[in-house]
Amino acid sequence: MEALAAFLRERAVGHAVARIDVLAISALKTYDPPVTSLGGLTVTAVARHGKFLDLDVDGLHLVIHLARAGWLRWRDEIPAKPVRPGGKNPLALRVHLDDGSGFDLTEAGTKKGLAVYVVRDPDEVPGIATLGPDPLDASFTPEVLGRIVGGKRTQIKGLLRDQKVIAGIGNAYSDEVLHAARMSPFKIASSLTEDDVAALHEAIVTTLREAVERSRGLEAQDLKGEKKTGLRVHGRTGQACPVCGDTIREVSFADSSLQYCPTCQTGGKPLADRRMSRLLK
Repeated sequence: MEALAAFLRERAVGHAVARIDVLAISALKTYDPPVTSLGGLTVTAVARHGKFLDLDVDGLHLVIHLARAGWLRWRDEIPAKPVRPGGKNPLALRVHLDDGSGFDLTEAGTKKGLAVYVVRDPDEVPGIATLGPDPLDASFTPEVLGRIVGGKRTQIKGLLRDQKVIAGIGNAYSDEVLHAARMSPFKIASSLTEDDVAALHEAIVTTLREAVERSRGLEAQDLKGEKKTGLRVHGRTGQACPVCGDTIREVSFADSSLQYCPTCQTGGKPLADRRMSRLLK
C-alpha cells in the first residue's frame, strides 16, 4: 500500500477529477459529501493510513480500503466506451482525471470488502480513527512495541494483524516478520523478553522497509506480482525455506491461513492445524 500511494503521488497529484463512476453502490460507504462533489477539484496529495489510501482532493478526501480481493488499476487512457459491470474482476468504481488518465477499483470474488469513503477529514473513517501506530514511522521504537505486547495474553500472530494495535502489517507480512524474527506465530505476546521485543522490532521495520524499497518505481499493475515474489514463507506451503531448507508448513483458519518454517520458528515442531486434524478423522 505504501508503494501504491507513492505511485499515485506521481501520477494523480496535480490533476483535477473529471468525474467518478460508481458501479458497485455497496462499495461506497458515505453519502455526505456526495462523490459527485469531487468533480472539478484537484488531487493535491496522497497519503497512507495503515491499509487505507487517502487522496486529498482540494480538502475533501477520497479514502479507499481495498480489502482482501480489491485492487487499483491505473489507466493512462480511460476507455471512451460506457462502463459495464461484470467480468473476472468486476469494476466497482472508476476515477476519470482531467488529462484522460485515471484508475479503476476492482474486486474479484463474491465476498465483497472493498470500501470507498468521501469525507472532510480522514479520521471520519472508523477504521482510520482507531488505527494503532504505524511501524514505518520513526516514532515506532522498541520501547513502543514493548508497551504494546506487555500484558497481552494473545498469540503474537494475531496481535501483529490487529490494525488497532499496529497499523498496516496484515496477514502476509506478519508471516514474513515472524519468520525473520525466528518466532513462533503461536507465541504469547506477554511472554516476549526484552531481547525478543528488540528482535521483533528489527524484523518488523526491516521487512516492511525492504518491501517498500523493492516496489519503488514499479507500475501499479506490477505491485502485486512483486509482493508475491518477495515473500519467503507466506503463500509458499510445501516449498523449501530459503534460510534453512526445511519444508514450509501451514495452519488453516476459517477465512485465512498462516505459513511458517518449523526449523526457523518452532524448534522443528509442527504447529497443530485443527482444520487438517478434522479432515483426517
